[in-house]
Amino acid sequence: MPKIPKIVAVIPAAGVGKRMQTNCPKQYLSIANKTILQHTVDKLASHPSIISIVISVSKSDQYFASTRLAEHPKVRVANGGKERVDSVLNGLCAIEDQTVDWVIVHDAARPCITHQDIDLLIEQCLLQQTGGLLAIPVRDTMKRSYVEDKTAFVKKTVAREHLWHALTPQMYPAKLLKNAIEQALIDGETVTDEASAIELAGESSLLVQGRADNIKITQPDDLAMAEFILLKQQDYSCE
Repeated sequence: MPKIPKIVAVIPAAGVGKRMQTNCPKQYLSIANKTILQHTVDKLASHPSIISIVISVSKSDQYFASTRLAEHPKVRVANGGKERVDSVLNGLCAIEDQTVDWVIVHDAARPCITHQDIDLLIEQCLLQQTGGLLAIPVRDTMKRSYVEDKTAFVKKTVAREHLWHALTPQMYPAKLLKNAIEQALIDGETVTDEASAIELAGESSLLVQGRADNIKITQPDDLAMAEFILLKQQDYSCE
């Protein structure tokens, strides 16, 4: 494996998580006596290749200051933005060390990420000398829908070959990603993840197959699944 360069992680954590139907943002919900955000940060902060973490939180956030993360030696805070892409860009702008080579962007609500997958992403991106993202091939039959009177119907079956579920982390050269996002916003383009900004810039992204248990907590039912996965990872992990 090539020599590891300086890598900073950026975590956009300014969302409110409306689909969770809770009184606080989902990243502050607890699993096994730790917030989701704490689980996520612990995974990244304990990885030897990640030198620091920037967390983008909302200006109206009432929770972060009271967490242990506020005093974490590897963590600094940036202002969150209106959309995820704005939070990511603010996080990139808050990186103080201008000699940082690469950045890893990871969703706050993906606490089940493993060092194994981070290692694989870093190894493949450095080997190919191109940015990339963790992803998993689509396994199920895919349907495109149409809506009538607020009811969804099948419009067409979509071939699943060559389709992937995009996950995080997503890893890119820091300057390339920052420039790509800034240009996309200037052009009024929709940026749903880092790979989409890179695509708009005409650059390539490597697809690195990750673990299926790297789930994103979005719906209430996801909490129980994430707790189960985290407990199993503790049983079998030597990290």
